[in-house]
Amino acid sequence: MTLNKILKNKKVPDSSIILKDFGKTDYCDSCQTAKITDENVDKITTGIFNLPEWVHFLMNLRNSLVSFIGLKTGDKNNVHIAGFYPVGSKAVYFTVTDRSDSEIIMEENDTHLKFRVSVMAIKKDGITTIYLTTIVKFNNRLGRIYFFIVKPFHRIIIQTLVKRV
Repeated sequence: MTLNKILKNKKVPDSSIILKDFGKTDYCDSCQTAKITDENVDKITTGIFNLPEWVHFLMNLRNSLVSFIGLKTGDKNNVHIAGFYPVGSKAVYFTVTDRSDSEIIMEENDTHLKFRVSVMAIKKDGITTIYLTTIVKFNNRLGRIYFFIVKPFHRIIIQTLVKRV
């Protein structure tokens, strides 16, 4: 793989633990890039979720719109940065539900959908391949409608975050 080039995948990387105990998956995407770095997966996770201001603007807009229908909203001021993210802690924005030495799984559940995000960093021959993977399960029709609306933004944001790492 060429360094710093973004590859988009429609499947979970083979060695990922993101699917463990998740059940049916209605949506999946994964982006990958490669770079020369000694950073561990925790540091890479912190870097990936250091969101640009335009993403914060979109998230605030989303939060304003969905709060009226009872969906969870986030707060950019409620960010958890650490050198190590144990299971049960917040990794920047999301709750860590599983991890290995090379991967952190974060998850959030709401009435309309459940999603997981994985940051995986595989080191080989001095090059680290970084994967950012998302899986989603719709809990009801609102989940399908909601994700239909946010999916184009999700794809742009994910690719941007991987490019910035």
